[in-house]
Amino acid sequence: MPELTDEVLGHVKIGEETKKLLDTVRKLFSGAEDATIEDFMSEIVDLLSIAERRTQCGATQPNVSVGDQKRSSAELQDALGEIKQAVSSSIGEKEVDATTHQQFVRAIHSSLQAGKAGRGVDYFVLNYDTLIEDALGLERIVYFDGFTGAATGWWEPSTFRTDGKAARVFKIHGSIDWCLLEGDSLPRRIRSGIKTESAKNHVLIYPAATKYQETQRDPFAQMLIHMRQSLCPSEGKEMVLAICGYSFGDSHIDLEIENALHQSEGRLTIAAFVETDEPKGKLKEWLTHPAISEQIRVYAKKGFFHGDKKLKLDDEIPWWKFEILARLLGGER
Repeated sequence: MPELTDEVLGHVKIGEETKKLLDTVRKLFSGAEDATIEDFMSEIVDLLSIAERRTQCGATQPNVSVGDQKRSSAELQDALGEIKQAVSSSIGEKEVDATTHQQFVRAIHSSLQAGKAGRGVDYFVLNYDTLIEDALGLERIVYFDGFTGAATGWWEPSTFRTDGKAARVFKIHGSIDWCLLEGDSLPRRIRSGIKTESAKNHVLIYPAATKYQETQRDPFAQMLIHMRQSLCPSEGKEMVLAICGYSFGDSHIDLEIENALHQSEGRLTIAAFVETDEPKGKLKEWLTHPAISEQIRVYAKKGFFHGDKKLKLDDEIPWWKFEILARLLGGER
């Protein structure tokens, strides 16, 4: 995410006014640890909500203050659209190698499931790219992602209600291939290069437009409901949530995981692969919580941590790297 943040801040799709806005918002985060483009977008969405509310109420001063600037809801909406287009371009225009992701899903659906009854796998993806979906397709693994159709499709969350044997992909923060058509209130997936009869609006990635935040039709809210259900297995069943590449910096996601740990009554286990020498932040907090500490397993760069048990190492182990984890899951030692 830091690399994406730098790319977006300097992207050609960002106009001068949006650059000024982003520079001001970034200064407001001075001193914050690891603030990213998602944090900046969330801040702008919050400001947009205030400006829209003032406008709807007929306020004589509907514009909001951003540092020493005054911004209208229209200006904030335009800026948000430019930023999301820059995010989409930064990710979508790169030539990427899906080999590691193929190794990963192959290991999940073959090596780890050998000799076991068929059981579905849920992927909760915070990245905007489509590498997990691409890898599943390349490996001919059936999956559902909330859309009906093909390369071009429409949002139909009932597709998540599978027989339990297929994979499900929940793009919790949206995707670079999601968009809104003019007049639509739910996302479409439009293949790159396709021209449509009605205009395509901004790329639909988190944080969502404010009109989504007040309705249960919000696709992000719907996916979080499925996430809660998945992480709270019924009595007699257990669930493992493996986490890789996440720094536990999203308070909404952290809260969902923490609630699931408590509500699962011990049936949910967290296996977190992190690049810090030892657990920090939320993971450290959970490891010291008597009610859930035994459900937490942390594979850090210099040790393994489980409840009050610690195995510290002098040398670094790179199991937090996605490519290394994929090889380990595939049986390589």
